[in-house]
Amino acid sequence: MVKKVLVISLVISHLFATDIYEKNCMKCHRDLPVSLKEIFMDYLLVYGGDKNMKAGIKHYLKYPSKDISMMSKLFIMNYGIKEKTELLDSELDRALDIYWDKFKIMGKLK
Repeated sequence: MVKKVLVISLVISHLFATDIYEKNCMKCHRDLPVSLKEIFMDYLLVYGGDKNMKAGIKHYLKYPSKDISMMSKLFIMNYGIKEKTELLDSELDRALDIYWDKFKIMGKLK
C-alpha cells in the first residue's frame, strides 16, 4: 500500500513539476514591473556574454547587495534587495542556463 502511494505521488509530482527556472525565478519576477527579458538585456549590455553574465548573476544571487545590483535606485527603494538564494550551486547553474537559453539572441535571428 505504501509503495503504491509513493509511486502515485511521484507520478503526480512529475506531471505538475516545472523546471527550476520557472519554479524559483518566475514565481517572484512575475509580479514585478520589470520583466526578466528586460533584466537579461541589461545584464547582457554590462557583461557581454554568457559566461560573464551567468557569473555576475550568480554572484549577485548568492551575495545580494544594492552596490552590485543592476536595478535602479528607485526600484530598490520600492522593492528592496532580494534575499540570498537558497539554491545549490548546481541548481543555480541550471536555472541560469535555462534563463540564458530562453532569452539569448544568437541562434534565434534569421
